[in-house]
Amino acid sequence: MTALTLSTSAAPGLRADAIVIGVAKGAKGPVVAPGAESVDKAYDGKLAGVLETLGASGAEGELTKLPSPAGLKAPLVVAVGLGAEPEKDSSFAAEALRKAAGVAARALTGAKKAAFVLPLGDAADVGAVAEGVLLGAYSFTAYKENGKDPKAGNGKAPLAEAALLGGMPRDAAHKAALARAVAVSEELNRARDLINMPPNDLNPEAFAAIVQTAAKEHGLKVQVLDVKALEKGGYGGILGVGAGSTSGPRLVKLSYTSSKAKKHLALVGKGITYDSGGISLKPAGHNETMKCDMSGAAAVFAAVVSAARLGLDVNVTGWLALAENMPSGSATRPGDVLRMYSGKTVEVLNTDAEGRLVLADALWAASAEKPDAIVDVATLTGAMMLALGSRTFGIMANDDAFRTAVHEAAEEVGEPAWPMPLPEHLRKGMDSATADIANMGERMGGGLVAGLFLREFVGEGIAWAHLDIAGPAFNDGGPFGYTPKGGTGSAVRTLVRLAELVGSGDLG
Repeated sequence: MTALTLSTSAAPGLRADAIVIGVAKGAKGPVVAPGAESVDKAYDGKLAGVLETLGASGAEGELTKLPSPAGLKAPLVVAVGLGAEPEKDSSFAAEALRKAAGVAARALTGAKKAAFVLPLGDAADVGAVAEGVLLGAYSFTAYKENGKDPKAGNGKAPLAEAALLGGMPRDAAHKAALARAVAVSEELNRARDLINMPPNDLNPEAFAAIVQTAAKEHGLKVQVLDVKALEKGGYGGILGVGAGSTSGPRLVKLSYTSSKAKKHLALVGKGITYDSGGISLKPAGHNETMKCDMSGAAAVFAAVVSAARLGLDVNVTGWLALAENMPSGSATRPGDVLRMYSGKTVEVLNTDAEGRLVLADALWAASAEKPDAIVDVATLTGAMMLALGSRTFGIMANDDAFRTAVHEAAEEVGEPAWPMPLPEHLRKGMDSATADIANMGERMGGGLVAGLFLREFVGEGIAWAHLDIAGPAFNDGGPFGYTPKGGTGSAVRTLVRLAELVGSGDLG
């Protein structure tokens, strides 16, 4: 990953491949953002005019490269848009800084060192720029010849080093913000790696082994329930989904505990390492990216490890419900009835509605420990993508205040999310003449129906939220901001922020 340093050096004298500056969208044209005054001086104070001549406006995500004048040791200046110029006495939003840093880091693929001269008003800005650099520089090249992607950066490695000018290396708050950004970004990028891995290499057993290795490295407790243990425990949902695959399912419990903790947060992740739809087979064109159906489990894994690395004052337990959903002679059929870990029976009307089945078992297992709150994360429904598009995840909950808190945490860290209802009238559509409940209900509002199903398996009196990340979990378009093509690591930062808030007593 890109190495980060805080530096008080002046931009003109710094030896680097490029200097990254911010440009805002002003009322009369582009405006050089604070921090880059010395760079502007090297252009005789005419940098904004030069940029405007080159077509730059300062719009968010816009990037302009220009050669350096005499007086700068770096040969290249990279100007990146920050969006609208803030009002007097206000600063740029953290997300604007994060996106700008990500765009620049991606554009500097192949560079050995870059100096980032973006506005750093406080420690929060340092953290935002650091995250943007680390997330924007990400690339997945494990399966490319020589570990490099000839289609991304012409076979060049990601930006090797970034110096954040204006960051104070001896300031405790700046150092802490940088350390937090590194820990969370490294784990988020690990989640991206897992999401991008081909399903022939990442099956439930392999995923569990990766978690075990990380647990040993970071001093976490881990328990893996294999097929025999799941059968003994009566985890009918997870077993039913994994019944058609030669790769048996797993339920992984990953625990971080703090001696200072007064609260316990449980995180539950959907981990379908490949989703063919089972007997209810997905049509052609809908299964090529279904390796990403374990994005929820990857997010939970990353969040628990991040909590450990940050030493948060909260106990965090992650439950990873891992299975491969395949059609075969042993697969669960539409019409079958599964007895879940909770004791409830579920009539399976559609085997492609499998995520809610594995989550139901994991939610009940998490509830048994009586945590203060449970948050589940899943690429659960195409209906949520229809409702909110490809960049926003939906939030449902059994408690309005908790749903609001989750939404605010997501917005704070720059993850677009939207609160969604759980209409009671949709519950009746899941009534079954055969079992306690069916895994399908009304077609309209399918994402909300899935949330209502999950609510049935949350223990009484426990605050619970459900994040449907079906849209933003996997980007099959072009990269943007600090978001790459492929696995995104959606919800990791929201979960980490929630854990911080619970640990500090600012949430429940």
